[in-house]
Amino acid sequence: MTELVEHGQLFIGGELTDPFGKDVIEVISPHTEEVIGRVPHASREDVDRAVAVARRAFDEGPWPRATLEERVGVVTRIKDGIAARHEEIARVISAENGSPYSWSVLAQALGAMMVWDAAIKVAKDFTHEERRAGVLGPILVRREPVGVVAAVVPWNVPQFVAAAKLAPALLAGCTVVLKPSPESPLDAYVLAEIARDAGLPEGVLSVLPADREVSEYLVAHPGIDKISFTGSVAAGKRVMEVAARHLTRVTLELGGKSAAVVLPDAEVQTAVSGIVPAAWMNNGQACVAQTRILVPRARYDEYADAFAAAASALKVGDPLDPATQVGPLVARRQQQRSLDYIRIGQEEGAKILTGGGRPAGLERGWYVEPTLFGDVHNSMRIAREEIFGPVICLLPYGDEAEAVKMANDSDYGLSGSVWTADVDHGIEIARQVRTGTYSVNTFSLDMLGPFGGYKNSGLGREFGPEGYGAYLEHKMIHLPAGA
Repeated sequence: MTELVEHGQLFIGGELTDPFGKDVIEVISPHTEEVIGRVPHASREDVDRAVAVARRAFDEGPWPRATLEERVGVVTRIKDGIAARHEEIARVISAENGSPYSWSVLAQALGAMMVWDAAIKVAKDFTHEERRAGVLGPILVRREPVGVVAAVVPWNVPQFVAAAKLAPALLAGCTVVLKPSPESPLDAYVLAEIARDAGLPEGVLSVLPADREVSEYLVAHPGIDKISFTGSVAAGKRVMEVAARHLTRVTLELGGKSAAVVLPDAEVQTAVSGIVPAAWMNNGQACVAQTRILVPRARYDEYADAFAAAASALKVGDPLDPATQVGPLVARRQQQRSLDYIRIGQEEGAKILTGGGRPAGLERGWYVEPTLFGDVHNSMRIAREEIFGPVICLLPYGDEAEAVKMANDSDYGLSGSVWTADVDHGIEIARQVRTGTYSVNTFSLDMLGPFGGYKNSGLGREFGPEGYGAYLEHKMIHLPAGA
């Protein structure tokens, strides 16, 4: 993707429509720092129009009243459309946000397709209506679509997160206003085309690229029944505050500072080869990244050398080069944020084991070297605050109890992993760590299970029946005796 991509209209209710305002979002390449795309900046008036269209489609249209089989048919075509265009989607996202192309193919595009596919399976297996024996007589319990959904997605994995919200919402019978980030709106247009070609009815989906101010207007809109938001803790708290005005239902998937616990019996190379891609994935711009690596103090030097060597070997460069493993950060502010935390870590007394600045030979682009800090104490800011860049901490621990305590000593609780020769013992550790997802001797995110966080990492769950159920209301119907 080298030529300028320009969209002059907004996708509202399934149709390309002229925006009310004249403001434009310029998409800047993190690699070249040049403009690669332009799209309209949605205004409040555009939000009003999109919500009104979605409201009418939900209250009067065919989508919520269609059979599950009919909705599955449309959503399956959306999934197939993503599969057919996955290479294009991967290139667009890599150009927008700097994600390495090889990772974009697997996680940004095919990963999104897998989310759609898993949601279809969950919806087919879900019990939408059941009879129960009540205390006073028989009852019928129904699960019905919650209504109009505002889906706010971030720039780091835009298609994957959009799928996590859109797939269950659409299958449940909801209508959706999707708000992509201003850093990554181009792939959302591809998704809009796919949804339109799949036969999604009029009014069911709108796509409104916009900044934080317009996003707040959307989530505060009285026509919205449900908000699904992925982003920072600060923004999530604001969403929850604004949603309270109308008691709008919310799902919040927020930040993380996840710990990979390496037990004394782990094999060094197995742990290193498994943790490194989970720590520096997507240039460190992943909420589930294993950004704190806990290793036995008795073997600290051995692990420090091994992790530093692996990190320093990561290939940094053009995100569209298939050989690149770490690309540029999404924006200059994110680059500066990582560099600021590198300075803070040094001031706190941590030691840079590898990296620590801009890569040599990459003067243009928002690059930061894969950086590993050693001699880190869990009280340091670099160990407590989400950096959202390629800056990782190596922390020594004394015994297993201390390792578990350190893993739990965080304001976050989104992800984590344990590495050990004894899988059953690894499961015991997993049960002790207060985090929403956990892995033993691997790192993965399964779309058929619930994903979300404890503490400041969020509220509610995505994926699996738990995530699907977030787009449904429960209704109890009392029946006469003998019915």
